[in-house]
Amino acid sequence: MEYRIGTGFDIHRLEEGRKLIIGGVQIPFEKGFKAHSDGDIFFHALTDALLGAIGYGDIGQLFPDSDKKWEGADSSIFLKEASRIVKEKGYEIVNIDCYILLERPKLLPFREKIIENTANILQIDKNRIFIKGKSYEKLGEIGRSEAGSAHVVVLLRKKRSEDEGNRA
Repeated sequence: MEYRIGTGFDIHRLEEGRKLIIGGVQIPFEKGFKAHSDGDIFFHALTDALLGAIGYGDIGQLFPDSDKKWEGADSSIFLKEASRIVKEKGYEIVNIDCYILLERPKLLPFREKIIENTANILQIDKNRIFIKGKSYEKLGEIGRSEAGSAHVVVLLRKKRSEDEGNRA
């Protein structure tokens, strides 16, 4: 059985007066991510990880920030399209592992909702997704609550065709 690994990374500056959205969940905070779309660092990194695992490209190629169409867009659109492409290429998600680096607010109270939302979008069991929130110990832009980032790893496997299953 063929396996593929993909990694994704995203970082955005935090700015007052914007909504903080992670994993499609709005988190109460005085700042949100400044970006062309809604700035969802987790969905952006996950989209890149999925596309990279199948050698398809990246989020900037499919949804360029030079296109007004994507201005303020809900990042679940990007994730749904990446998921569709992964399935079309004959792969399924084995698991997703993520670090979200954010000094404030703490992610733990929202983690389960983010996981559930992601599982629903990808149509996979939520036990295939894990998210770890980490602070940056007050170091650099992230530690000063000026930015946040996400690092994602995905494992995909090629789905077995019915013919292969019958021969096994």
